[in-house]
Amino acid sequence: MENVLSKEQLLEFIRKNNIQSVSDIYESLKDLFKDLLQSFLEAEIEESLGYEKYDVKNKQTTNSRNGYSQKTVKTKFGEMELDIPRDREGKFEPKIIPKYKRDISEIENKIIALYSRGMTTRDIHEQIKDIYGIEISSEMVSKITEKIIPEIREWQNRP
Repeated sequence: MENVLSKEQLLEFIRKNNIQSVSDIYESLKDLFKDLLQSFLEAEIEESLGYEKYDVKNKQTTNSRNGYSQKTVKTKFGEMELDIPRDREGKFEPKIIPKYKRDISEIENKIIALYSRGMTTRDIHEQIKDIYGIEISSEMVSKITEKIIPEIREWQNRP
């Protein structure tokens, strides 16, 4: 995975996002980071419940999704609203953004490190362990990468 953007890609990013100032750059990065966090949260609830959204035929639990609750978190990009998935039985506890945690600015560096390391399952596992001091299953790591790699590829290969 190449980590360097070409001049043409940067110019296209600037045009596409109508970037006119440094604050516009931060807003664009904030939006990208928010989308990434949402993907992590969706992967976490899928792992917790054991089935993907709308995949009722593979559902092997009485528990199910129960909408979202909004949470405002503080990041290096400023405050942002996230939709935290809920389950009917109230058992789902996100690890990426733990309950009652409002300041996630230190998590950003870890997530960015996932990109720079090439996002192998092992690297992601180590980063999550560094963040939370807990072990997560390889299935969870795989679900997270499956969710975000298409978004990364789409962003890298945009016109």
